[in-house]
Amino acid sequence: EGMQLEIGAPFRDYSPPPEFEAVTERFKGQARIGPSSSLENYTAGEPFPMEEIDCLGDPQAGAKIIWNFDRQWSGDGAENNFLYTYFDRGEQLSLYYQGEAKVVEMMGRIEPEYLDKNGGDIFKKDKRKTVLGIEVDEPFESRGLAALTYRYKGSQEPPPGKYDDTWIYQPDARRVRRFATKERTDAISGTDFSFDDLRSFAGIVPHYEWTCLGEMVLIAPMNTQMRAYPYSKDADFGPRGLSFANDRWELRHAIAVRSVPVNPDHPYSRKDIYIDKQSLTPLYSFAYDRKESLWKIIWHNHRWSEDDPDWYKGWAGVKRPRDMRIVSDIIANAQTGTGNRIEFWDSHGTPFKSKAKVRRYIDISRLTQGR
Repeated sequence: EGMQLEIGAPFRDYSPPPEFEAVTERFKGQARIGPSSSLENYTAGEPFPMEEIDCLGDPQAGAKIIWNFDRQWSGDGAENNFLYTYFDRGEQLSLYYQGEAKVVEMMGRIEPEYLDKNGGDIFKKDKRKTVLGIEVDEPFESRGLAALTYRYKGSQEPPPGKYDDTWIYQPDARRVRRFATKERTDAISGTDFSFDDLRSFAGIVPHYEWTCLGEMVLIAPMNTQMRAYPYSKDADFGPRGLSFANDRWELRHAIAVRSVPVNPDHPYSRKDIYIDKQSLTPLYSFAYDRKESLWKIIWHNHRWSEDDPDWYKGWAGVKRPRDMRIVSDIIANAQTGTGNRIEFWDSHGTPFKSKAKVRRYIDISRLTQGR
């Protein structure tokens, strides 16, 4: 009661830029699904054009869709500020984290300087697929905490493939420690999220079995009208902080896929992910425990880059970004009544201005420099 739910234009065009679509057409038909949902012979663009996927007739449809999701258009990756808050039965707790994050897409680049010279790699024959950097500014006791994660091209291969490498700088100990890959499915700092829950799915694709559940029309919070934190600190997505009721919703063509972990020790028995069919951004996901009971509900809000051109600018090789950015991940634990919200503001995928800056950012030694 009291929430102003707005219904936006149905089925608005959120297609990627023409440069991305041209690269998809250029490499069309080359990518293949290998053993254990692995990806073979991929260069750049959308691996498997969505309009050609037969959800119910193709046994590989689920794997094709999730690889499209994994390689969806996001520009250089992501650069944003974040606020990570905790909730207990609707009450916001004082525990929080605030800082900056950056993702660099190291492969599959569509800019001519990378695609034509290095086969889509920023650095020729680099083994890394993506690099994620996180730096914490608040609260004071966590200030200076920093992390760097490498995901490798080998993660696209059949299991065991190549696992992620993560390094964390702990300011109190003034040292960098290695982060165990198996901990990606554990809760983050006592929250309901795991690293693999971010963006609904941030895991390694071949570590799961994938099934396409079908296509449908859904209403979802697609393109927010709220600027939220830090521009409006009172705007918290609804009366209890875990709702998008006070925002704009739209009808969207969606497609659902189910992931079943290959590892029998994984805490989930399955997760059903609902994906916007055009932009490939996640809308909702539902995770179930080993007893097949609903455990966690994850959903997202987004912001369309073309509604505010000054915030997210184009660059050499991409005139206009045409990018649907996630501006919040929200998770609710259906069994405990707890939850978490991650807000991302000023999120964009504009690249660094030089390869030298990329090289410095992804260097592990950066974690301790100047701290």
